Amino acid sequence: MSDQTLPDTGKPQRGIQSLDNTGQLLMALVTAGRPLPLGELARAAGMAPAKAFPHLVSLQKIGLLSRNGAGDFMAGALSLDLGLVALQRLSPTREAEPEIIALAHATGLSVAMAVLGPLGPTVIRLEEAARPQHVSLRVGTVLSMVNTAIGRTFAAYLPADVLAGALAQDGIRMAGEPGAAATAPGYVDRLRRVREAGADNAVSRPVPGIDTLAAPVFDHTGALAIVIAVMGSSGSFDSATDSPTAAMVRQAAQRLSWRFGAPA
Repeated sequence: MSDQTLPDTGKPQRGIQSLDNTGQLLMALVTAGRPLPLGELARAAGMAPAKAFPHLVSLQKIGLLSRNGAGDFMAGALSLDLGLVALQRLSPTREAEPEIIALAHATGLSVAMAVLGPLGPTVIRLEEAARPQHVSLRVGTVLSMVNTAIGRTFAAYLPADVLAGALAQDGIRMAGEPGAAATAPGYVDRLRRVREAGADNAVSRPVPGIDTLAAPVFDHTGALAIVIAVMGSSGSFDSATDSPTAAMVRQAAQRLSWRFGAPA
């Protein structure tokens, strides 16, 4: 038997040691992110293959694990069903909240979170920096897909036909730009660079004196779920897409993507 403190009671609860060992095997498989043979899986879980094998047989019997043609252990049908149940309960905006707050504290910058709403990229959360900044951005602001880092990040991952329809309405958005400029070769190339860098920046646009760095967050289907971005006074931080600040934004986005079950 083993003791563990459960978060809902705060009191030590007695568990079953053999199930704890089984959990170590499952965690090792999740960490690896690929099918594993018996020996490698046992080593990753910190146990001998002879000890691990009976646990794995039981997990296979109940459907938590299965084996591929090479005999390697992988997630079974029951694991997939449980994962889908967990994903269906996720609220991206709620799950992202702690990451947004942590990013604001770590960078000292304001952090925005946006979703693709009916009118375009829409800010739904804004965590202000500890030091006041004159960022004329509010919850509910709909941003240009041409002239803002958040908007271009959304645009970079939209299907071509969806993007074309969205760009036709860009004039109604903050800093919007309707017309042929939105589909110019330079814009198409910019979206390609956003995908390559995994981030986009805007220097003193659309708000003069304010720089932005944005990164995409994906869901379990591989679709773009939200965009997070840091904002601060020009010159107060390095807003290049290869800067340390950009790396922090990308890492926060990657952690959220992992939390949402995005494919690696």
